[in-house]
Amino acid sequence: MFIVQKIFQDLYVLSWDVALTVVNLLSPKRKIGHVTPAGHPGADGKWPEFVPPKDGDSRCSCPALNAMANHGILPHDGKNIKFTELGSLIRTTYNFAPSFCYFVPNYAANMLNRSYSKDSFDLVDLDLHNGIEHDASLTREDSALVPDQSKPHLPFVKELLSLASGKDAEGNPLLTPKDLSEYSTKRRVDARLSNPNFTLSKFHKMFGSSNSSTMLTIFGGRIKDLEAVLIDERLPDSWESRIVRPMGLTMMTFNKTVLAVEKGINEQKYEAKLKAAAQPETNVPEASSG
Repeated sequence: MFIVQKIFQDLYVLSWDVALTVVNLLSPKRKIGHVTPAGHPGADGKWPEFVPPKDGDSRCSCPALNAMANHGILPHDGKNIKFTELGSLIRTTYNFAPSFCYFVPNYAANMLNRSYSKDSFDLVDLDLHNGIEHDASLTREDSALVPDQSKPHLPFVKELLSLASGKDAEGNPLLTPKDLSEYSTKRRVDARLSNPNFTLSKFHKMFGSSNSSTMLTIFGGRIKDLEAVLIDERLPDSWESRIVRPMGLTMMTFNKTVLAVEKGINEQKYEAKLKAAAQPETNVPEASSG
């Protein structure tokens, strides 16, 4: 019975998402500076005070959710968050589509064997390994090596941001799908070599590309903004979502970016490069002078 119910629910969300995508195409965009709805945190670029997590606060491997807690949009301690309230807060903060904001908390509730309509969660609960959290993250070491996934691994973040090959109209650096594909390739191969318990199914490969693609969509690939979000887990002053469509970022639209990132990942090519670099140079005898 549960499986049948889930199939109908997924079909409903998919149909809803397609409809929202069509509405976005037919409707005027939101004005820059007015993407965050009036009366909500972040309206007019005014985010609530940033307060780093304290001892005992709950955080997870998702920088975007941690940032919401650090600004008090979610409870600052990161605890007792209702699944039913999470979606609307994500929507007003990042302008994901309502379909997206319904699907993700539902997925999390099912992952944790909890009721979407009745139960709550702590942010750390989301780090159930191979649920949403997965190996070869671009901002965290694997959980088998570092069980606490609440803090970014700064060498990974800085290496990722240093790869930005794009430029905006003012010449500021931007991450591109190609940059994310290249770093995802490196992380997957390096993680497999360093983590004896490494796992990454096809499903979690797509999940990984989905997580990283928010950097290109919601944050527009802008390095200045991503430094604040990925390193400090803070929303920059005057920041707003780069998604200006009135219904927000739908799954249908988002998946175009996700597929572009995933398609560009080539682990075999990177492995061959590592093997070539590891081979000793062949000694060539010097020519006789006689």
